[in-house]
Amino acid sequence: MGQEPRTLPPSPNWYCSRCSDAVPGGLFGFAARTSVFLVRVGPGAGASPGTPPFRVVGELVGHSERVSGFTFSHHPGQYNLCASSSDDGTVKIWDVETRAVVTEHALHQHTISALHWSPRVKDLIVSGDEKGVVFCYWLNRNDSQHLFIEPRAIFCLTCSPHHEDLVAIGYKDGIVVIMDISKKGEVIHRLRGHDDEIHSIAWCPLPGEDCLSLSQEENSEEPDIHNGKGVAQTPLSKGCYLATGSKDQTIRIWSCSRGRGVMILKLPFLKRRGGGIDPTVKERLWLTLHWPSNQPTQLVSSCFGGELLLWDLNQSWRRRYTLFGTSSEGQNHSRIVFNLCPLQTEDDRQLLLSTSMDRDVKCWDMATLECSWTLPSLGGFAYSLAFSPVDTGCLAIGVGDGMIRVWNTLSIKNNYDVKSFWQGVKSKVTSLCWHPNKEGCLAFGTDDGKVGLYDTYSSKPPQISSTYHKKTVYTLAWGPPVPPMSLGGEGDRPSLTLYSCGGEGIVLQHNPWKLSGEAFDINKLIRDTNSIKYKLPVHTEISWKADGKIMALGNEDGSIEIFQVPNLKLICTIQQHHKLVNTISWHHEHGSQPELSYLMASGSNNAVIYVHNLKTVIENNPESPVTITEPYRTLSGHTAKITRLAWSPHHDGRLVSASYDGTAQVWDTLREEPLCNFRGHRGRLLCVAWSPLDPDCIYSGADDFCVYKWLPSMQDHSRPPQGKKSIELEKKRLSQPKPKPKKKKKPTMRAPVKQEMLDGTEEESKDNSDPVENGVSDAEGEEDAQDPEPPCSPASASVVSREPVVCTAVSSGVEKSKGSIINKMSLLKKEPPKEKPEALIKKRKARSMLPLSTNLDHRSKEELHHDCLVLATAKHSKEPNEDVSADLEERFHLGLFTDRATLYKMIEIEGKGHLENGHPELFHQLMLWKGDLKGVLQTAAERGELTDNLVAMAPAAGYHVWLWAVEAFAKQLCFQDQYVKAASHLLSIHKVYEAVELLKSNHFYREAIAVAKARLRPEDPVLKDLYLSWGTILERDGHYAVAAKCYLGATSAYDAAKVLAKKGDAASLRTAAELATIVGEEELSASLALRCAQELLLTKNWVEAQEALQLHQSLQGQRLVFCLLELLSRHLEEKQLPEGKSSSASYHTWAEVTEGPFVERVTTIWKTIFSLDTQEQCQAAFEKLQTIKYPSATNNTPSKQLLLHICHDLTLAVLSQQVASWDEAVQALLRAVSRSYDSGNFTIMQEVYSIFLPDGCDYLRDKLGDLHSPTTAAFKSLEAFFLYGCLYDIWWALSRPCPRSSIWVRACHRRMPSVEQSQEVENASAEETDPETASQAEPSKPPQLDVKLSEASERVLSACKELFSEKHASLQDSQRTVAEVQETLAEMIRQHQKSQLCKSTANGPDKDEPEQETEPSLSSPQSQCKEEKNEPVSLPELTKRLTEANARIAKFPESIKTWPFPDVLECCLVLLHIGSQCPGHVTQEVQQQAQELLKKYGNTKAYKRYCQTFCT
Repeated sequence: MGQEPRTLPPSPNWYCSRCSDAVPGGLFGFAARTSVFLVRVGPGAGASPGTPPFRVVGELVGHSERVSGFTFSHHPGQYNLCASSSDDGTVKIWDVETRAVVTEHALHQHTISALHWSPRVKDLIVSGDEKGVVFCYWLNRNDSQHLFIEPRAIFCLTCSPHHEDLVAIGYKDGIVVIMDISKKGEVIHRLRGHDDEIHSIAWCPLPGEDCLSLSQEENSEEPDIHNGKGVAQTPLSKGCYLATGSKDQTIRIWSCSRGRGVMILKLPFLKRRGGGIDPTVKERLWLTLHWPSNQPTQLVSSCFGGELLLWDLNQSWRRRYTLFGTSSEGQNHSRIVFNLCPLQTEDDRQLLLSTSMDRDVKCWDMATLECSWTLPSLGGFAYSLAFSPVDTGCLAIGVGDGMIRVWNTLSIKNNYDVKSFWQGVKSKVTSLCWHPNKEGCLAFGTDDGKVGLYDTYSSKPPQISSTYHKKTVYTLAWGPPVPPMSLGGEGDRPSLTLYSCGGEGIVLQHNPWKLSGEAFDINKLIRDTNSIKYKLPVHTEISWKADGKIMALGNEDGSIEIFQVPNLKLICTIQQHHKLVNTISWHHEHGSQPELSYLMASGSNNAVIYVHNLKTVIENNPESPVTITEPYRTLSGHTAKITRLAWSPHHDGRLVSASYDGTAQVWDTLREEPLCNFRGHRGRLLCVAWSPLDPDCIYSGADDFCVYKWLPSMQDHSRPPQGKKSIELEKKRLSQPKPKPKKKKKPTMRAPVKQEMLDGTEEESKDNSDPVENGVSDAEGEEDAQDPEPPCSPASASVVSREPVVCTAVSSGVEKSKGSIINKMSLLKKEPPKEKPEALIKKRKARSMLPLSTNLDHRSKEELHHDCLVLATAKHSKEPNEDVSADLEERFHLGLFTDRATLYKMIEIEGKGHLENGHPELFHQLMLWKGDLKGVLQTAAERGELTDNLVAMAPAAGYHVWLWAVEAFAKQLCFQDQYVKAASHLLSIHKVYEAVELLKSNHFYREAIAVAKARLRPEDPVLKDLYLSWGTILERDGHYAVAAKCYLGATSAYDAAKVLAKKGDAASLRTAAELATIVGEEELSASLALRCAQELLLTKNWVEAQEALQLHQSLQGQRLVFCLLELLSRHLEEKQLPEGKSSSASYHTWAEVTEGPFVERVTTIWKTIFSLDTQEQCQAAFEKLQTIKYPSATNNTPSKQLLLHICHDLTLAVLSQQVASWDEAVQALLRAVSRSYDSGNFTIMQEVYSIFLPDGCDYLRDKLGDLHSPTTAAFKSLEAFFLYGCLYDIWWALSRPCPRSSIWVRACHRRMPSVEQSQEVENASAEETDPETASQAEPSKPPQLDVKLSEASERVLSACKELFSEKHASLQDSQRTVAEVQETLAEMIRQHQKSQLCKSTANGPDKDEPEQETEPSLSSPQSQCKEEKNEPVSLPELTKRLTEANARIAKFPESIKTWPFPDVLECCLVLLHIGSQCPGHVTQEVQQQAQELLKKYGNTKAYKRYCQTFCT
C-alpha cells in the first residue's frame, strides 16, 4: 500500500486521430474531456517499488470544450512544449513544466479535427479542420499561413519526418494528399485507393525506398494508383514510404516517389478467446498505425476488437502479422483502439501506449509485445464510493458510464488493480453498498430505478430486483428484515435485507434471496405500527446504525426520523435541517468511547452539517416520539450543499464531508474544528470514503470524472474556501462554458444517449453483451449535465467529450428531490447548479389563476392559523353562525375548502381582480371553470377581449351563440386591424360576400380574389369588380404587369394591353402588342408594335424594330419606312455626318451593302427582303402610308424623329415612282425637303437632293410632261429649293479662307478637280458651316487668291431668276409682318402683366429679397423695347397692320400658299454676296432685281441691317 496520492482520471477522448502523445524521457499526455492529463512513465515516475513505473502527475487546464488533438514537440531541448486543439476553436501551446499556456491562436473558423507538431521544424504546428482548411503556425515568429487544399473534411494529418515542407493529409472520403507548404499548399501527390475515412497516417522512419524488399508480385497486387496529377520534379526525388489506415479495413503502403500504392494489408477477423464475437464489432473500427523508428520493416496497427497487430512488411506469406499480448488472457483491449504513441523511457526501454474505447490506457513493451501495465479511467461522474467491510481495501466505484469499478487499493504489484462490471447495468450507477459480511456481494442502484446484486468474484451477470423505483436510486443500505419479510423461521428468511431509497420518496425492502419476488414499501409498516393517519414525508436517505437496531430516514422536508426494530416504531424526529437531507452517517462502534456510536451526522442541501447524540433517546425508548430541535455539534464552513459524509474508522469523532463547493473537508466533530481541506477536484464532489486501513488516506469522487486518493496530512488548507477564494476555486472548476439550460428531464428521457459513430450507424443494442457506456460518448454528458444534443452529423460525431465539468439542467449524482413527489422531475437527487436560477429567470413563470387566494395563503403565520380555525369551525358547526359567515366572506379564499356558493364568490372576486389587472384571458378561464360559457363570450365581446380559444369553445353554447360570437370576434379583429383573420372567421360561418367585401375595403385585394375565386361562381360579378378595382390601384401605383393580369382576369384584354404599354419602354410595348394580337385587338396591336419600333429606333436597334413591326401585317408600309431609314442612317454614318452617328447601332446584314445608287438599293431590298414585287403591293403600301400625317418640323424637332418623318415622305416618293405616279413623287419629295428646311437641317436637305435628284430636277420635269398640271407649283418649289441649296454651296466655297478648286470654284493655281473630289469638298463644307448662321453672316473678306466660278456655278447663277419670284416675296413679306405684329402684341401683354405684378408686390405686406431681385429683370424688356423702337406703336396701329397683312395674304392664289418656297430675300442677299466676291459673274440685271426686291420687302427687323449694306 503506497503512501502517495493517486488519480483515477477521465477516459481519453474517442474518435480523434491524435489526442495522445509521448516524448523521450517518459512523459505521456492524453486528452480527456476538456483537459490534457500528464502521466510520468519510467524510473522517474516515483512509483512504489514493485509497482508499475507510472504516475498521473498533472493536468493542463484551459480549454472550454472537448480537446480534439494533442501533440508534443519532439525536438531535443523543448520536450516540455506541447500543443492541443479543441472544439472551442483554439490551438494552445503549453509548457508542461509550468502547466501554463505559452501562446494560443484561434485561426480556425470550423471544428479542428487534426493537429501535429512538425518533427523537422522546431516551432511549426500544423492543424486542419472539418471544412478542409489547414493552418501552419510558427510559434517563434507568431506567424501563420492559411491553406485550402481540398473542400473535404480532414480526418488526420502528419508532417514528414524527412522533409520540412511536406505534410500528408487524410480526408473523410478516403483521399490522401501530400502537399508542400512552401509552395502555398501545392499538391505533390493525390493518393487514391481508400474508399472510407482515413484514421491514421504514418511516414516510414527511414528516408528512401530501400528498406522494404517489395516483390514484383506484391507491386502488381493492385493496378497503379496514380495521383491523377503528373509532377515532374518534387521534393520527394529520393522517395519515402507512407502508411495509411482507413475505416475500409485496409492499410495501404504508398511510394511517394512514384505517387502510387505498393502494398495493401487487409485486417484479419480474430476470434477472441473465451467468448463469442460481439455482433457490432465488425461494423465498428478505428484503424490507427505506428511505424517503429527502430524497426522500419515492421508496422503496428489496431484491429477490429481492440487487438494490436505487428505486421512484417517484408514477409510475403499469408499470415504476416504477430498479435500483441498472447502470453496471458486479458492483456488486449476489449474495444477499438484510437491512438498509439511510442515512448522511450530514461532507461531506454521502447514502450508503446494505447488508448481505447474500453477506457483503459495500456503500456506495451515493444521488445516482448506484452502489456506492462494498464491505467483505468472513468467515462462518467463518480457517483458513489464504498469500501468492502469483508475484503479490506476493495473499493467499489459507481460511475455514470454504466460500469462499476472495483479497485483493489491494497495490490502490491499494481497501483491500479481495477476490475470493471457492466453486464446488466446499462445505466448510470448512482449508489453502491457492500454486504456487511458476505464476501464479494455488492448491491448497486442506477439512475433508472434499478436495484441489483453483483457477485464480484464471479463472472455471472447480476441479479436484478423485479421491483423498480420510479426515479433514481439514491441510497442502498443493508439492515435486519422487518415485517412482512421478518416473519417466519430463522432459516426461511435472510439475516439481512437490502433497503433502497428512490427519488420518488419510497424506501423498498428487497429479499436478497429472492430478488425476483416483490419488494415491500416500508411506509405501510411505519403507518401501521405508529397508527399514522397523515401523509408520510418523502424519504430521501436511509441509514442503519451499525448494531442493526435503529434505522434513520432522512426526508425531503429536512426532518430525520429515528425508528426502532423490529416493527419500526418511531422514537424520535429531528427537526434541524430545513432542506432535503442528502446523507446520514452513524459513527462506528469500535471507538474508545462506546457512547460515540450514538453520534449521527447528517448533511442536506444546506451547507451546514449537524451531529446529533441519540444515546438518551435510544436508551429511554419513549412511548411517544420525541422531537429534537437542538444539535449536539454544528459543523459550518462549506458554501454549498453536502452530498456525502463518512466517519474515520481510525479516529474518534473524525468526519470527512463532500460538498458541491468542490472540496472535501475533514472535521474534528467533538471540537467542531475543521482540520484539513482537499481542493484537487475540478467539479462538484459527489462521494467520499475513508480508507479502512490507512488513517491518512481518503478517496473522493466528483462530477469531473475523477476519483482522487489523497492524504489529509499533505493538504495546505484547513477549511473550505470562503469569499474570494471560493469564487476563484469556482472559476477554476467552471472553466468550461455552461451548456444551455434545458428543462429537467422527464423519466422517459433517462436512457443514455448512444454515441453516434463517425459513420452514423454505431449503436449498442439493449441486449448487447458490452458496457452500455462504450456506445456512449466519452463524456457521455452524464445526461444530468445536459440533455442529449440532437444527433450530431457524422463529421461532428467525434464530439466525444463536449461535456462540461459542471452540469446544468438536471441534478447530478445522488441529488434528492427538492419539491413534492409530483413536481419532482429530476432523475437524481442533487439540486441543479447555481446557474439554474438564471435559466429560470429567462423562462417566464406562468401566471397564477388564483393569485388573490394564493397571496392570502402566504400571509403571516398568525393569519394562516386563524384561517384554519375559521375553516374548522365552518366545516364542523352544525348550525349556521353569523360570525362564521362574516369570517368566510372576509376570508373568501377559504371557498376552496367549503361549499360551492362560497367557491363561486371566490371565483367572482378573483375574476374581477384579473380584469382590473389587465388579464381578461384568466377571467375567461375562471368563468369557464364555473361553466358559464355564454356569459364569458358576452363579457369578452363587450370588452373587446374575445380570443381564438373562446370562439373555438363557442359551439358548446349552441349554434346561434357560435354565429354571434364569430361575428363579434370578426368586428373586434377589424378594430385591431387584423382584417385577414377577421375574414377567415367570417368564412367559417359561410359569410363569403361579407368576407370578400371586408378584404376589398381594406385593400387586401389578393386575398379577396383568392377567397372569391375559391368560394364564388366564376361568373359572379363580384369577382370581376375585384379584378378591375385592384387593377386600377395597381395601375395608379405603377405596377403595370400585375395590373395587366388583373384586367386579363376580368376578361378586359384591351385594358391589359393598354396598361402594359404604359411604361413606354420597348420590352413593355412589344409584350403589349403581342398580347393585343393574341386577344384579337388588331388595331391596338398595330399601334403598339409601331410605338415599340419607334422606341427601338432611339437606340438604333434596327433588327428588333423590324421584328416588332413584323408582329402585325398592317405595318408592312412602316417596315418599308424603317428599311429606308436604316439605309439612310447607314449612308449618313458612312459619310460621318452627325445625324448618322451611333455607338451601338444594330444593323441588318442587307444594310451593310453600300454599292450602287441609293434608290436602286432600296427597291432591291424591298423586293428581296420584304417581298414587294408587284405594283399592286406598292400601291397598297402607298395608300396605307398616305393616311399617316406627321406635323411640320421646327428648329426643336429631335433629329431621330425628323429623320423618321423625312423617310416616311421619301418612302412615299419611292413607292410613287414604282407605280409611275410622278405627281405624288414630286409632292412627297417636296415634303421631305421642306421638313429639313423648316427644321434648319441644311445637311439633310442637301443629302436628300444628292441621293434622290443627283442630276437636278430635269429628270422629274421630263416625267411630269405637262407643266400646266396642278403639280407645277409643287415642282417649281422643289426646283427652287434645289437652286437655293446650290446657291449656298457656291457662297460657302468662296467664303473659305483659302478656297480650293471644286465643282463651284476654280483657283488659279489648280486644274479643274474631278467630280469625286468636288463632292468630298462639298460634303466637308456642308458639314463645317451651319446654314442658319450662314444665311445671316456678314460678307466675308474677298479671297486673296484669284478665284473664278466654274461653269456649273455660272449655270446656277443664271437660273437664280427662278428664285426671285415677286409673288413669293410679297407673300413672305406679309407673313413676316403678321409674325412681327403678333410678337409685338405678345410682348405688350407680357409687359402689362409684369407692371401689374410690380404694383401688387410693392403694396404687399412682405418685401423679400427674391422680389427685389426681380425688379431689374422686369424693367429690362421695357428698356430693350425703347431701344428698338424710337417711338411706341399704338394698339390700333398694330391691329390695322395685322388686318392689312391678312387681307393681302388672302388674295394670293392657293397654289402659291400651299407649297413652301425658299426665303426670297435671303436668296437675294446670298446672290449679292457672291456678286461682291466675284465681280462680273453675276449679271447686273440679276443684281438689280435682287436689290429692288430687298428695298421693296426688306423693312422687317431681320433684314433691315443687311439691306442697308447693299442698297445704300
